[in-house]
Amino acid sequence: MEIRMRPIGVVHSPYKKPEDAPPQGGETVSRIEIFEEFKEGLRDLEGFSHLHIIYWLHRSKGYSLLVRTPWDTRLHGVFATRSPRRPNPIGYAVVELLAVEGKVLVVRGLDAIEGTPVLDVKPYFSGIDAKPHARAGWFEEIETREKGDRKRAP
Repeated sequence: MEIRMRPIGVVHSPYKKPEDAPPQGGETVSRIEIFEEFKEGLRDLEGFSHLHIIYWLHRSKGYSLLVRTPWDTRLHGVFATRSPRRPNPIGYAVVELLAVEGKVLVVRGLDAIEGTPVLDVKPYFSGIDAKPHARAGWFEEIETREKGDRKRAP
């Protein structure tokens, strides 16, 4: 089976190389230019505060099934991480929508670099998308350990 996709837009970001982008986007403001043929699909988007952005990690080279993350020195399966080095280099972020300017979305929190192809945009629905009882596996151990370290710190 072959899956074919085509981008609906492109990211304009202050970051030119993958190593320049902060993990998980931080407070970075980026612009997502939607191609003219898809502009009409932005109708009614301005009423949403957050969006799901799905994009292609076009500068990712190869993949590893076991990876280390910035938060942990142990190896984890790539599907238990957000590593960009994946069999299908698909990126995903929930971003804050700051403005819709014609065919451009101004967003905060996107960790994509300049020229990243955008595959899809979806509105974030807090009543559907938020999962208050979700667990974060190995990452919860890291958070618990860090909280304990802060409590012991003077």
